[in-house]
Amino acid sequence: ALEKVARTMSGIRKQLISGVLYTSVAKYTGIFVSLVVTGVLARIFTPAQFGDVAVATVLITFFAIFSDIGIGPAIIQRKELDADDLDRIFSFTVWTGVTVSLLFFACAEPIAAYYRSDVLAGLCRVLALNLLFSAFNIVPNALLYKAKRFRFIAFRSLGVQIAGGAAAIAAAYSGAGIYALTINPVLSSLLLFGINYRQQPLRLRLRPSAAALRKVFSFSAYQFCFNLINYFTRNLDKLLMGRFMPKSALGYYDKSYRLMMLPLQNITYVVSPVMHPIFSDFQHDLRKLADSYLKVVRFLAFVGLPLSAGLFFTGRELVLLVFGGQWEPSVAAFRILSLSVGIQIVLSTSGPIFQAADATRMMFVSGVLSAVVTVGAILVGIFAAGTIEAVAWCILASLAVNFIQCFYLLFRRTLRVPWGGFWRSFLSPLAATACVCLPLAAVHGLFPALPLLASLALKCAGAGVVYLAYIQLSGEFDLWNKVKAKFRR
Repeated sequence: ALEKVARTMSGIRKQLISGVLYTSVAKYTGIFVSLVVTGVLARIFTPAQFGDVAVATVLITFFAIFSDIGIGPAIIQRKELDADDLDRIFSFTVWTGVTVSLLFFACAEPIAAYYRSDVLAGLCRVLALNLLFSAFNIVPNALLYKAKRFRFIAFRSLGVQIAGGAAAIAAAYSGAGIYALTINPVLSSLLLFGINYRQQPLRLRLRPSAAALRKVFSFSAYQFCFNLINYFTRNLDKLLMGRFMPKSALGYYDKSYRLMMLPLQNITYVVSPVMHPIFSDFQHDLRKLADSYLKVVRFLAFVGLPLSAGLFFTGRELVLLVFGGQWEPSVAAFRILSLSVGIQIVLSTSGPIFQAADATRMMFVSGVLSAVVTVGAILVGIFAAGTIEAVAWCILASLAVNFIQCFYLLFRRTLRVPWGGFWRSFLSPLAATACVCLPLAAVHGLFPALPLLASLALKCAGAGVVYLAYIQLSGEFDLWNKVKAKFRR
């Protein structure tokens, strides 16, 4: 029995490592592609124009929730679905997507009137295509994850990202104006659906089956409610700032937020998509699920917490090098938001564990609590202070509170295990972060007049050396012997 358990754990570990490896190669290459595309477009379009696109993007994300209704994760979780069930569920997402896309298209004029923007109606009409193809893609994409085809998914995503970014830049230089900013999302959703459908072909039925939908409803209903709550939690700041603050302020804030999200997305989006398909095999053994997840938490803390320190001290260099001098007002907000990267990296992986434990109801409860805290913080930042820096500080405070309540509900109420081990996972990563701060603060304080690129390189080099030294000397990982072994081969 012990040998069987050991083989099972070894297989799960290999699947997780393989999935993370392939996904990380594509994602980290994608960081460079995204930075190049964003950097080029940021030099062509103004902050106010990016503000209009940010509003349209936030709104389309809201409408997309009603196309998905939590079906993607439910397909991964439910192992008993047959081919006919999947065809029926696919048909439901297609007809729902058509309906929601037409509704979003019809709402374009009222949206533009509410935000007092002449171009917003046109942007929304074009982005309705992104909403349509994203809905078509829900079931084929979920089936690829369920089959654990992480290598294919990773390189597919990278290829689509390159094609979409190149098309957006070409459109911008060809005179497409602000509509060039819609090319990437629309083309990407079309390509993703075409590629995924070829891999996972499904039959379209005129009438979806209620019996098939009932098999996923108990899971997807709470997932849908969580997605709806999480949408407002994540986007209320931009929605309210777009209405009650200047568009340029929203543009500055959106750029700082998106730049902060790049490393967050390209770390957690490497791990999180892999976790649910693999850990769902443990849905009937919550102790094993908890033990496996703690190892992931410790690893992510070692990555995320030092990264937060690095982003805070290199904030000015990153913003100005990537976006240009006109985005200087984004620097302060970016530095504040970067302090949350470490806890967000860990926090964002809680969802797949709630899903793997078949506990989307508890995930929804956590989402409601998060929404209450976050909405209060955003309202204080916008209406009491009225600056993007104040909004950033309030969001940082709300994330700290939500981090505690989320992991209490996950470990104590869902997995039913003590959570002392969870907090102990952060002790060594915090010590590593404190060490990394020393060279960062030294360069920041002693050489304030260095050129941006030289300052960034010096800070990264100093922090990298200290971080690797800590990893080696603390015994967390024997880097030296690993390197020597490589050379011997």
